[in-house]
Amino acid sequence: MSQPASDPASRAPRRHFSMLRDFHLADFFTLGNAACGVGAVLFAMLYMQTQMPFHFFAAAALAPAAFAFDVFDGKIARARHQHSALGRELDSLADIVSFGVAPAALGFAAGLQGGWDAAALIYFVCCGVSRLARFNVTAETMSGDEGKVSHFEGTPIPTSVVLTAVLAFAAWQGRIGDDLYGGGLQLGPWLLHPLALLFVLSGSLMISKTLRIPKF
Repeated sequence: MSQPASDPASRAPRRHFSMLRDFHLADFFTLGNAACGVGAVLFAMLYMQTQMPFHFFAAAALAPAAFAFDVFDGKIARARHQHSALGRELDSLADIVSFGVAPAALGFAAGLQGGWDAAALIYFVCCGVSRLARFNVTAETMSGDEGKVSHFEGTPIPTSVVLTAVLAFAAWQGRIGDDLYGGGLQLGPWLLHPLALLFVLSGSLMISKTLRIPKF
């Protein structure tokens, strides 16, 4: 007598548990990185709604927390010899949230809300996405004899914590909103705050192919 076909719905939980079994300890630290990035975006939105400084500083404080998770996931993966394609992709996705979208959201909350400002923030995030995609594709060809990437082409995306630090310092001095450093310039139909050019600079350095930084 033939066995009845198993219900696809009954197999779904098994697939979920199987995916969790594919995760290594380092991957959970990577998820901590992503959680910090999402939290920063949410706090930035809360600040725009409430104008409470605590929300702005909480969003900024999650940047170094995300950076710490990002550092430790690499150290743990190397110590346990648990490198995987899943871990690399997971790391890139977490980084784009924490070091791409989150700083852009904080910049927007700080007052970079002109048309040219928005273009600068979008450019910054797109540069971050492009930089991470290029790294993942070229990681094998850039690997040395030890199978480890010897250098970065362009600045790593976590360097955007510098932007977050600048915004936090500006907020501490009361120089956000209408009092942003450098004021605002009306260029054609849109407004530009010169501070937004820091995001353009950061994004451009990330996608540079001539700038090579040793990977320690």
